[in-house]
Amino acid sequence: MVERINRPDYIQRLIEYKDKDVVKIVTGIRRCGKSTLLDLFADHLIASDVPEENIIHMNMESLRYRKMSDHISFYEYVSGKIVAGMKNYLIFDELQVVTHWEKAIESFRLDFDVDIYITGSNAYMLSSEFSTLLSGRYVEIRMLPLSFKEFLLFFEFAPAVTMDDKFQKYLQFGGMPILRQFQFSETRSFEALEGIYNTVVLRDVLNRNRGADHALLHKLVLFLSGNIGSVTSPNNIGNVLTDEGDIQNLKRKSGKGVAGKTVDKYIRMLKNAFVFYPADRYDVKGKQLLKTLGKNYIVDLGFRNMLLGFRDADRGHILENVVYLELLRRDYRVCIGKVGDTEVDFVAEKPSEKLYIQVTDTMLAESVLQRELRPLRAIRDNYEKIVLSMDKSYITSHDGIKTLNIIDFLLAD
Repeated sequence: MVERINRPDYIQRLIEYKDKDVVKIVTGIRRCGKSTLLDLFADHLIASDVPEENIIHMNMESLRYRKMSDHISFYEYVSGKIVAGMKNYLIFDELQVVTHWEKAIESFRLDFDVDIYITGSNAYMLSSEFSTLLSGRYVEIRMLPLSFKEFLLFFEFAPAVTMDDKFQKYLQFGGMPILRQFQFSETRSFEALEGIYNTVVLRDVLNRNRGADHALLHKLVLFLSGNIGSVTSPNNIGNVLTDEGDIQNLKRKSGKGVAGKTVDKYIRMLKNAFVFYPADRYDVKGKQLLKTLGKNYIVDLGFRNMLLGFRDADRGHILENVVYLELLRRDYRVCIGKVGDTEVDFVAEKPSEKLYIQVTDTMLAESVLQRELRPLRAIRDNYEKIVLSMDKSYITSHDGIKTLNIIDFLLAD
């Protein structure tokens, strides 16, 4: 059994929504810690003097609940466990295996005094049917694998291991909690990641998309993993795969190939299973989202290294992936910034805050420094502008543009 790690940021979000009249839905890739999070939250409820019999906690993928495959049998079982006249806390893991589960959830809300928490490994949970049924009455909490700060707490290191070496381990193995038990054995760790990857592909992608081609899906994963942080479009990806013989590039009467639409459909499948996260392009000067040429970032670098082998050649984009995920953890809405003919790696926004961020391995060379500063200098507003790199320098700004070490950024409160 994997040791449980406290994820205080996520626990705090659940606590803040406790007893609020919204269904709490924790989503994220399989084995990223969703079930453990709800275990910890159940512990919190008990520590807060909630009677154990008032907490109904079920993992729907367990065989003990195999007969509850539809919302009727599920509703009848759970309603028989609810303590009448008292507040009950309903906690359900992997609820997507129950057909029309959303109807049962809405019925619980209407029929009993309950506070409901759900996990799911596929964004199809938040389908239009569910959204319509519970419109305005649910909140999604998106869970990611361990941040670097959590990684340092969760894994054990010899006293002589430097922070830079610890960060290198993070880039190599990623942040899936299950890897702790393998003590940085690359062979065992990558075997475990391969098992998770295969489960995600089979259960959360192929089983929900009948007729999808397994070989093509895997080929697309390899392509996207090898091109994290690169601007792509379904059409140009389709052209690459077509040239390699992976898609039959049929032509419509218009002369336009269907490969791009095929790729777009498969990318949506992978996003729905939380394997990749998209970043759209945003025209900083025009202040509008652009419909083409976005980027895709992988949910965890361990999967990328398991699929492609660990290599440091593309370090700039690897670091970019790390920063992107960290911004998501900090509740920013993240886009790529288009500034004239240049690009800002990230435009990160909250309702009352905006950051412009460039990410690079090093900018000790003057040409690289000027390349990274150029798009930020072209932005005329007064929001904070930052360049993140692995450099350790006493120079902390250039013309008002901050420069920070990436590790320091990741460890900041």
